[in-house]
Amino acid sequence: MTGTATAPQARGSLIALLRRYEEAGTPLTCEPVPLGLLNRGYEITTTRGRFFLKQYLAPDTADPGLIVRQHRATSGLARLGLPATAPLTDIRGRTVARLGGYGYALFPWIEGSHREGTELDTEQSGRLGALLGAVHTGLARIQPPPPAAERRHPSAEAARTHAQIDQLLALVRGHRPHDAFDALAEHRLLERRALLRRLAHRRPPDADGPVSGWVHGDFHPLNLLYQGDEPAAIVDWDRLAVQPRAEEAVRAAAIFYVHPVDGRLDLRKVRPYARAYRAAAGVSAAEVAAAVHRVWWERLNDFWMLHWRYERRDRRSDPLFPAASALAVWWTSEYEAVMDAFTN
Repeated sequence: MTGTATAPQARGSLIALLRRYEEAGTPLTCEPVPLGLLNRGYEITTTRGRFFLKQYLAPDTADPGLIVRQHRATSGLARLGLPATAPLTDIRGRTVARLGGYGYALFPWIEGSHREGTELDTEQSGRLGALLGAVHTGLARIQPPPPAAERRHPSAEAARTHAQIDQLLALVRGHRPHDAFDALAEHRLLERRALLRRLAHRRPPDADGPVSGWVHGDFHPLNLLYQGDEPAAIVDWDRLAVQPRAEEAVRAAAIFYVHPVDGRLDLRKVRPYARAYRAAAGVSAAEVAAAVHRVWWERLNDFWMLHWRYERRDRRSDPLFPAASALAVWWTSEYEAVMDAFTN
């Protein structure tokens, strides 16, 4: 068997795992899929076809109850005709297999490619917004009502962010060898500290009540597969949760449509995307406006990529940092134009 079959460590373990699935057959190859920051994925070729094997590693996504909840949601959305990839069930009717202390799920392999917002025209952008709106309305139909405790989402506190900035600055300045990334990180941290001091009075209120609902939680280009011009599969539902639904639409646009160099958003495409989302999800312009403000504030206070690099010593998110850090500054300077693109 070719590849680095580390997801079960040995061929015998992989065979034992696949025997639990009537559709699977005998494994021939096992190749790692080099995408994803939380869990591992493997392309499995067997005597009966190709499959995607997911290994759940991240502690906050590996709880069996959470995995089953994700699988029920995707199965329900698939029955509604949405391109949500549902897992296969084993011979006992289960979708989660345990092996060596880890959870696994087997999915059909779906051919497709990832497409950045730069590759979508305005019409395709509208279809993307409509798809996300349909996902939110579909989840509202098939998921239980969100508990009241999960509906409240506090806004970031600038005082806590200032403490994080001080901690990160010490780590950045002490990093050796000091490279170009470190210089950019220090510049952005100092820049953000000045912005937060100037804009502290614009902290949004906490989100609460009916604006919250079930969302995918991580809707971005690497979690959407296209076949030609049409979305074929929404994958990676690890972050399925109750959140302010319009905020997911804003966050997704801020990833799909961000320019990779200067961090600006392609507002020409954001507008049809947002219009289609509002129509499909039944969300008002006022709700989207509140979401735009909250996500803007979130971006000003968020340094997860630097936490990964300097505290966890994990550099996988480093390539994302230049555009993401520039976006917060550009968004602040173009706040009114961004708000108009999302709400009109």
